[in-house]
Amino acid sequence: MLLDPSVVYQVYVEDCEVCCNPIELHPRFEEQELMSFEATSIEQ
Repeated sequence: MLLDPSVVYQVYVEDCEVCCNPIELHPRFEEQELMSFEATSIEQ
């Protein structure tokens, strides 16, 4: 997975590489350094 450190806070959905279920991703950057990362299943 590639993340863009030029965007401070991002939210996007990507399919899991293992099970193909959707995952909502929340990376947060400060000065282009990853400060936090949260991944939540949004399987229906």
